[in-house]
Amino acid sequence: MLAVVKIAGQQFKVQKDQTLYVPRVAGNAGDKLEFAEVLLTDADGKLSVGKDVKATIKAEILGQVQGDKVIAFKMKRRKGFRKKHGHRTHYTKIKINEIA
Repeated sequence: MLAVVKIAGQQFKVQKDQTLYVPRVAGNAGDKLEFAEVLLTDADGKLSVGKDVKATIKAEILGQVQGDKVIAFKMKRRKGFRKKHGHRTHYTKIKINEIA
């Protein structure tokens, strides 16, 4: 069974026992999450879309992590202007336990 769920404004295609990185969700490792905004489910070829979907996704937080460093470098030639800025995006690693 697979589902498309909306988490923190983004859509993810999920299956049972899958781990994925989503934009930061408040909580600590071991906390349980439940997502009710399910957009689509597919159970053995039976497709449910939109308001017909009556499912919830139960997940567990595995940890809070940071993504790779992204460097933004600006330069204007022959002017001596150089600016370097970097950041690391925060993610939450979750494991999908059940699609109910």
